[in-house]
Amino acid sequence: MLRVENLRKSFVSENGVVNAIDGVTFSVASGQFFTLLGPSGCGKSTTLRCVAGLESITSGRIEIDGELVASESRFVDANRRPIAMVFQSYAIWPHMTVLENVMFPLSYRGSAAGRSERRERAMAALKMVQLDHLADRDAPYLSGGQQQRVALARSLVVNPKLLLLDEPLSNLDAKLREEMRFEIKELTGRLGISTIYVTHDQAEALSMSDQIAVMSGGKILQQGTPREIYLEPVSSSVARIVGNVNVLQGVIVGSRDAQRQIEVRLPSGQSLRCRRAEAKASEGNVEVMFRPELVGVRLNEGAGGEAGTSIDGASVNSLQGRVDRVDFTGDHLKVLFHTADGEVTAKLPPDVILPKDGEVTLTIKVENCVAQ
Repeated sequence: MLRVENLRKSFVSENGVVNAIDGVTFSVASGQFFTLLGPSGCGKSTTLRCVAGLESITSGRIEIDGELVASESRFVDANRRPIAMVFQSYAIWPHMTVLENVMFPLSYRGSAAGRSERRERAMAALKMVQLDHLADRDAPYLSGGQQQRVALARSLVVNPKLLLLDEPLSNLDAKLREEMRFEIKELTGRLGISTIYVTHDQAEALSMSDQIAVMSGGKILQQGTPREIYLEPVSSSVARIVGNVNVLQGVIVGSRDAQRQIEVRLPSGQSLRCRRAEAKASEGNVEVMFRPELVGVRLNEGAGGEAGTSIDGASVNSLQGRVDRVDFTGDHLKVLFHTADGEVTAKLPPDVILPKDGEVTLTIKVENCVAQ
């Protein structure tokens, strides 16, 4: 459906040439929900704008449904590309009603449909986002969530082959963002529309996507399914972009090639067994990464308080630690432990009680430790 090959986009600034996109390659299959994830300034929105035709490219190729729409020698205008886009600001026309906003693209793109047919198609699009009852309301009198739905309906009314969404939920409150994540994913899946979604929110990316491309510095660091990206990051940079992660430094002292496992010795002399990242050699310095929610905690005898159930010792690594800080966030506890090899964070149920300075044993399953 979409093919982006070796895409580069440079801007000239007072300090010289800035490479906003530096050799990005990816493809989006028909009906796939594809997310570009990364921090501000990583190039994800610029990539989306190049696909949309809102930016010319410096080099590379962009093909949509087999048609070349951008290269060094060719540029197809945005209104001639089979795409629709929802912007972060929604870009709702304040002098129009809800219905007129949704009908507008059909007139702008020179549709041969008469006004009655355009109205019928616009009402059908509004019904898809459950706003048909507000068709005659003036746009300024809509809530943020309603404006977002109008922008989505306005994109869907033209039956695009590719839907582009640029941080569409960032202006909504947390509860509404969660509701709209589900609605957008369900709607695009039901309609079978290929979708590119740009966000810096890892929860959005993980919950909505078929494929995620993690970006930083104008490059794609890793691409894969949400599960692959989260549980098998290729670097600590990727792991930190996609949620919180514990990182300990060590050196490889042994390997079990049949199981793709290695033994890593930490500075304290403690050894950990870990899964080896695909690209990692079998010797040298490594970073050991594991997620806070995958850390088990057992309070040592005599420390007082209560802790979670321990895991079978035969399948886990263990570290000795001391409770340094406990933050209650409502749905979980974020606990910081001090160990001989650095700080370790765990995410625990909210009803766990841990005493300050309590001595604990931290357990991490071997398969949840990744060495890179």
